[in-house]
Amino acid sequence: MAPAQATKASKKKISLLQRSLRGGNTLSQDARVAKALDTLRSVHGSVALTVLAESAAADPFKKVKGLIQKLIERLLQESANEATKKGFCDTELGKSRKSRDFRYTEAKDKSAELGGLQAKKDALEQEIKQLKSDIKAETQALKEETADRKDEKKTNAETLSTAKGGLSAVNEALLILKSFYKQAAKAAFVQASPVDEDTKGAGFSGNYKGKQGASNAVFALLETISSDFDRTIRTTEASEAASHRAFVEFNQASLSSISGKSTKQELDEEDLATTDTNIEQTTEDMQTAVDLLDGALKELEELKPTCMDTGMSYSERVAKREEEMQALRKALCQLDEDKVETECQR
Repeated sequence: MAPAQATKASKKKISLLQRSLRGGNTLSQDARVAKALDTLRSVHGSVALTVLAESAAADPFKKVKGLIQKLIERLLQESANEATKKGFCDTELGKSRKSRDFRYTEAKDKSAELGGLQAKKDALEQEIKQLKSDIKAETQALKEETADRKDEKKTNAETLSTAKGGLSAVNEALLILKSFYKQAAKAAFVQASPVDEDTKGAGFSGNYKGKQGASNAVFALLETISSDFDRTIRTTEASEAASHRAFVEFNQASLSSISGKSTKQELDEEDLATTDTNIEQTTEDMQTAVDLLDGALKELEELKPTCMDTGMSYSERVAKREEEMQALRKALCQLDEDKVETECQR
């Protein structure tokens, strides 16, 4: 037998001996590799395991085990890194979302506050405009009423002066006439003259007593005139008193109204100035809130590529990675029939 053939036969015997010692059902290395590769390929959708299975198919037995172990280590490291990344992303996304929500609420509140202030400003401006118009109208009305009252008072004074003067004159005339006719009725008229002897006298006989009958009509006329003057005086005085009271009441009411509206106008103007200041400040605050909201939204956008994987959630990735690691451990143990690996000793 040639030496090479003897060596080959010797190895074959040793291999057969090893297999007999381990049991007749023990798989060959090739079979174990094939079974391990089938296990790797059984995980659907795992690109890493598929690539590993294809690349390991042509590799020696020990190299396959090494590749599996390296991939397990890499997946473990990825798991640790992703857990750290998830903690970072959860923290930063939480902070950014909280900031976004807070700034949005703040901007919304400032916008509503600004709307209320603007409405208040419009109302104050309208009220101030109306107050100015009312004050001007009432002031003009009081001025005109004062002028009218002055003229009326002057006219009434002139009327009273004339009526009182006329009444005094008529009364005085009545007094004189009544006194005259009274004395004339009592007195006797005697006229001594040498001519009387040659004439028929004065043309009447007895004492001259005046025209007593006609005097009654004169007295009646003068008394009527006196009564008219008296009535004019009383009517004018009553009218003057009523006009005076009405003017005093109107004057007091007008002055009170003008004063109240003037005070209200001053307060509204002060309130308007404060409102303008508040509008300016609130506008600045709202702009600041909007800028901060834009910043928070920008932070979220910047975190999206790192922290927002739209393809698979974190829990799904963890489950997928765990499935891959279980398949790798199973494949490793399928290759490690002697239970050399720690994981295969469980």
